[in-house]
Amino acid sequence: MAALQRTQMCSPGTAAGTVRHRTGPTWVTVFLLYSGWFCLLTKAQMKIPPETVQKWANSLSEQLNAVALKYSGAAVLQKKLKDVEPIIRIEDVDGTALVQEFSEDIEKMLGSKMKSVKRLADTAEDADLYHEYNSTLTFDYFNSMLINTMDEEGNYIELGGEFPLEENEHFNRLQVNTLMSDIQVPTNVYNKDPDILNGVYMSEALNDIFISNFQKDPTLTWQYFGSSTGFFRLYPGIKWTPDSNGVVAFDCRNRNWYIQAATSPKDIIIVVDVSGSMKGLKLTIAKHTINTILDTLGENDFVNIIAYTDYVRYVEPCFKGTLVQADLDNREHFKLLVEELQVKGEGKVKKAMKESFRVLNEATANGQGSLCNQAIMLITDGAMEDFQSVFEEFNWPDKKVRVFTYLIGRDMTFADNVKWIACNNKGYYTHINTLADVQENVMEYLHVLSRPMVINHDHDIIWTEAYMDSVLFNSMAQSLLLMTTVAMPVFSKKKETLSHGILLGVVGTDVPLLEVMILAPRYKLGAHGYAFLITNNGYILAHPDLRPLYKDGKKLKPKPNYNSVDLSEAEWEDTEEILRTAMVKGETGTLTIDVRSAVDKGKRPLFLKNDYFYTTINETPFSFGMVLTRGHGEYMFFGNVSVEEGLHDLQQPDLTIADGWTYCETDIDPHHRKLSQLQAVVRYLTGKEPDLECDEILLQQTLFDAVVTAPLEAYWTALMLTDSGVEDGMETAFLGTRSGLMRVTRYAGIEKRKGKKFLTRADKENLFTVDHFPIWYRLAAENKPGQFLYYIPDDDVNKGKNTVVAVTSVTVTEGKRTAMAGAIGVQMSLDLLERRFLATAKQSNETDCSNIEGLCPLSCESIDINCYLVDYNGFTVMSKERGDIGKFFGEIDGSVMAQLLKSGLYKRVALYDYQAMCKNSHHHSSGARPLLSPFYGLMAAVKWLFSNLMLFLLEFNICGLWHNDYLADAHRQKKVDSMVPCNTEYPGFIYDTTIRETNSIIKCGRCQKMFVLQQVVNSNLVMVVVQADCDCSRQYASITLTPREVKYNATVKCNRMKSQKIRRRPESCHAYHPHENAKDCGGACEISLSVALFFISLVTSLALR
Repeated sequence: MAALQRTQMCSPGTAAGTVRHRTGPTWVTVFLLYSGWFCLLTKAQMKIPPETVQKWANSLSEQLNAVALKYSGAAVLQKKLKDVEPIIRIEDVDGTALVQEFSEDIEKMLGSKMKSVKRLADTAEDADLYHEYNSTLTFDYFNSMLINTMDEEGNYIELGGEFPLEENEHFNRLQVNTLMSDIQVPTNVYNKDPDILNGVYMSEALNDIFISNFQKDPTLTWQYFGSSTGFFRLYPGIKWTPDSNGVVAFDCRNRNWYIQAATSPKDIIIVVDVSGSMKGLKLTIAKHTINTILDTLGENDFVNIIAYTDYVRYVEPCFKGTLVQADLDNREHFKLLVEELQVKGEGKVKKAMKESFRVLNEATANGQGSLCNQAIMLITDGAMEDFQSVFEEFNWPDKKVRVFTYLIGRDMTFADNVKWIACNNKGYYTHINTLADVQENVMEYLHVLSRPMVINHDHDIIWTEAYMDSVLFNSMAQSLLLMTTVAMPVFSKKKETLSHGILLGVVGTDVPLLEVMILAPRYKLGAHGYAFLITNNGYILAHPDLRPLYKDGKKLKPKPNYNSVDLSEAEWEDTEEILRTAMVKGETGTLTIDVRSAVDKGKRPLFLKNDYFYTTINETPFSFGMVLTRGHGEYMFFGNVSVEEGLHDLQQPDLTIADGWTYCETDIDPHHRKLSQLQAVVRYLTGKEPDLECDEILLQQTLFDAVVTAPLEAYWTALMLTDSGVEDGMETAFLGTRSGLMRVTRYAGIEKRKGKKFLTRADKENLFTVDHFPIWYRLAAENKPGQFLYYIPDDDVNKGKNTVVAVTSVTVTEGKRTAMAGAIGVQMSLDLLERRFLATAKQSNETDCSNIEGLCPLSCESIDINCYLVDYNGFTVMSKERGDIGKFFGEIDGSVMAQLLKSGLYKRVALYDYQAMCKNSHHHSSGARPLLSPFYGLMAAVKWLFSNLMLFLLEFNICGLWHNDYLADAHRQKKVDSMVPCNTEYPGFIYDTTIRETNSIIKCGRCQKMFVLQQVVNSNLVMVVVQADCDCSRQYASITLTPREVKYNATVKCNRMKSQKIRRRPESCHAYHPHENAKDCGGACEISLSVALFFISLVTSLALR
């Protein structure tokens, strides 16, 4: 056949075969004669007969195919599907209609969450309206840290009464109380402060609404009210666990959902004084203040930081004169730079203020930034200059830019000047004495920015960026760890405080993104199809390729930028960002892209043609998209069987269905929550639970698949009962269908199986989950039906590399349309494959060698040759050296792999990872330095004692001395390598299946290495036999799959950092109100210590220890 070629190579360093040309000029003739002589010379040195290897490969092909067919039962299943083809129908999948259906379901689901939050906000405001503040109020509430705590006499302590808790499936199996909420108060807030007691008492009215909401929408998770005074009311109530130091650091007011609901988008320029007078503790406090301000910003905000002495400099020179989006990436970048700030010179704030106003004005003029609130945050220990002229030039009389001032340190000499700046620019002045003061004082600016919205009484519902749910951290796929929150501000409706714009707090509820994506069921999208969700800023909320975690040693940790991964970084083939732009703009449409995809942790490239369908989710800032892959993703097939027939086969012991899929909704009725999906389906179909909400289409497909695959159970059982039994090493037969149905039979007991965890609950990569089909199913989908694909499972569960999986797809056909019905295969031990391989790849001593040129008899057990089975992606499936199994062949023999690449048998495919983590070396002080200098060690100890003594005197915080972090920080500084986000390029490899065989000689210094490659037909394998006595490692380096970091020069890196992609701004903005009381601009001169609070905190800390 023309398509199947026998290739032979002859080039400098290689020789095999001959090259024929027409007669040409004399010098060409001489050259060809010389080349032919050289080729003949090297050909005479060939040792491995290609004919022998061809026989081995053909024999092995027949044996492997027979074994896989026999023990999988693939032919039985394909015949059964052929028999039922007359009663099935295949339909085209209408992507446009499907994306609309999914988005409407998501919109309805998210809408119900918004209604719940609205009810909470209305109730809280009404409760406050009719509540009269009582400064002497006493009220014994349930403090979440103290509940169920008794004293020595067996009596419940104050605020720690009896609070029944029980494990609840819906709330991640945590101990909760679904009849009541309780109160969490941060350690730095006095839990019996009159403001706290009045707020807690007033918000008791929310209890009934929490319960009512949960009854109306049983899919609700946590509901809560975060008060502006600092307490946090949570439903259902839980026992709050402090950290190891007995401290509760959680403060609802600095959570993203609170800040985003309390304020409109904002442009912030932080101006920090780094003159000589700011040295020591002042600079430490200033840095902490900057970081705390950064923590109050989100992806809808924009920011920059200017440091000044007698001149102005940007902490990131790349961001000079502009505003950058305050996403997690940029915020963390700023924090690193802020740590490097040093003090020197004289402080002159006038230039810095002028530069800040200029940047903000230019942003507005150019339509950049948030186009909403604008503010300058001045952090200084004093301001001596006359800067009234600056405000007259840039900000008065409109005062569109608010100025917030933070006076650092005990010196009050310039307090009036600093306060004047804030009060005359609609800002707020605070005095920060100690590190402990920072959090409370920074939060004041949020209350000021919220005033216009409060006075307008505009209840904007907000949806947050994605964030990590630590409870789900180790329980599911990475891409589904994330949550979003819907929140709404709560205002005071009392007329006497209207102009003050008093924000009472924020109500909200969490929405696991898993619950959202379940509404786009996998079975409708095909083996390679998927759904995804992005924000108005183009950041991913949910996507199967989103990887928010990385491995640091043995621990999984969140990536620094896990919630600011742009859609263009997952859909990187959309080089023009057409898809991203359309979705961010909230458009509805379709797009087709040829993509390089990869499965099995990126090791196996696939070339796919994807059809993208996208639309907006109304009343939210989100856009929804889905992908259907051309081929199998275009069709769905349907077949009818009776419920009775299907039920019988559905309850066989070898059958399971995807527990992560929603066949029936078990989360609505609490009585159904303990049912598995299979139990729920059976109870629904038998009429025992008629009220269950079930997916009728999916149930019909599941019943059909159960009936069609039923003969396999009998077939597999019969094999085990035959006289000859099952071949030693054959461990598991399995199949999976498009409905998430699986049948698994274990041919060997667990004590004999090498693949003990294969297809167990722990083996998520090989099971049907919410965000992917099994690896073997996806690989089979791109393989020719009936042809087995072999690979070595190699992941966190199947670590041994001592098993082999063989799998093939099965299909149904109606007319000209063919749909994938499922995949079927076997899992065997490597020992079985090795026995077959070595028994085949050898010639007996009685072999007639008279007509064979080269080594004869030949055997793969011989030390003269190395024999391999390599798959179409270049991974070694069989080798004499067990350590080679699963490795990329280029790492084992770089010389042969280089020749295969050069001749085009394997093709390199460039793949990219824009969510990679790379090592970043930092140069810290040597940890050995104190050992080299005993005096240095002594001085370091004195310095530590003195600094802690000063912090004690300044912060009045004994606990801070006992639970000190400075030593731990110093210890951490010794770490020289850290992992940072980066972009990488890595290779994938694909075999050219049109080439059946090749052989070649590689010249390596003083020796020549011959190899022969032969395709193992009806598989994805090639047999490679290599001469063993010629070492080419000096001439040819190993070819590895190691990712290469994509480095950018300074200019490109800067442009990438500050580039502002297309984004959709939030629809509402509340930056100004004529009735705002701007005279309330701060002015507390000092913060005195409450002796009572001091001793209560001390006693509490002691008790918790």
